[in-house]
Amino acid sequence: MQNPLTRIAVVVLVALLAIIAAQPYVERLLFSASTPRAVEPRGQLADSERSTIEIFQRAAPSVVQVVGRPAAMTGSAMTEGEGGLQSGTGFLWDAAGHVVTNNHVVEQAGEVAVRFASGEVARADIVGRAPNYDLAVLRIAGARRLPPPLAIGTSADLKVGQSAFAIGNPFGLDQSLTSGIISALKRRLPTSSGREISNVIQTDAAINPGNSGGPLLDSAGRVIGVTTAIYSPSGANAGIGFAVPVDIVNRVVPELISRGRVPTPGIGLVAASEAAATRMGVEGVVVVRTVPGSPAERAGLRGVDTNSGALGDLIVEVNGKPVHRLSDLTDLLEEVGVGKTVRLSVRRNGQTRTIEAEVIDVSRS
Repeated sequence: MQNPLTRIAVVVLVALLAIIAAQPYVERLLFSASTPRAVEPRGQLADSERSTIEIFQRAAPSVVQVVGRPAAMTGSAMTEGEGGLQSGTGFLWDAAGHVVTNNHVVEQAGEVAVRFASGEVARADIVGRAPNYDLAVLRIAGARRLPPPLAIGTSADLKVGQSAFAIGNPFGLDQSLTSGIISALKRRLPTSSGREISNVIQTDAAINPGNSGGPLLDSAGRVIGVTTAIYSPSGANAGIGFAVPVDIVNRVVPELISRGRVPTPGIGLVAASEAAATRMGVEGVVVVRTVPGSPAERAGLRGVDTNSGALGDLIVEVNGKPVHRLSDLTDLLEEVGVGKTVRLSVRRNGQTRTIEAEVIDVSRS
């Protein structure tokens, strides 16, 4: 005969197992939210959040999507998503309807249109392009009402670590805001023209295809650069983006508006590449040859001796400032400007001599 205590224990165990098995059903019955949940009051936004929201709300209306149709496809209305369209970003520069964007966004375009944050689409004409700086200026035609131009800052006092905000149209998704910091300064970025842009801003604010030509803003909402490229084998954001510094933009854009082009300061010489100079064990700009009739030829600069292979002149200073590579020379010539004279320190046969040469617009020669 079974012990009464054993029977009690078995009953208790069965009861516990029944409770455990029924627990999910009981909880679902008693605690399921079958009606909308009450909204929990959030409280105030953080100061940093309010600041970011204000930057976007103030700047976004002045940022536009730029869509270009290649010249071979012109003649019919542009349709978003149609094959062959080039897409990027731009922003209002002035009250006359000029828009700044990247040169590579519109360089192959025969027709250009812009889409505002309101959804309005307007035709735009290309006023001028500066391939050496990957910048272009458009003029909006026929818009009902123009948003205000963005405030312009300076890139001269930027600091690594300060906040940066990018507004653009990545992958055609308009009015996207990303934020980050300025990761580095004084980067160099090659352009399709073969020259380098100097003092480029590096940022970790996400920049993707379609952001090109958009504004990079500081925490005051001022333009400090024009986003121009990403460093990524896949073409998508990899944490490294670049922007043309606004001080260059503020110098180039007025030239494009008034003349449609930007002079290319030079003295008329062909230089060896930086890699070639490194292989030769020299630091400076190696003159390969001078352009006939150029200021470099008139000043007496000598190129490489094609018969003996002897090294040509080595430019090591411009107006007393050191020259380590070709981009240093082009930067210094741009500082001086077309029509001025520069003093070159040149090494020849182990001796240093001073030569003066006029700076000209080599794009016209």
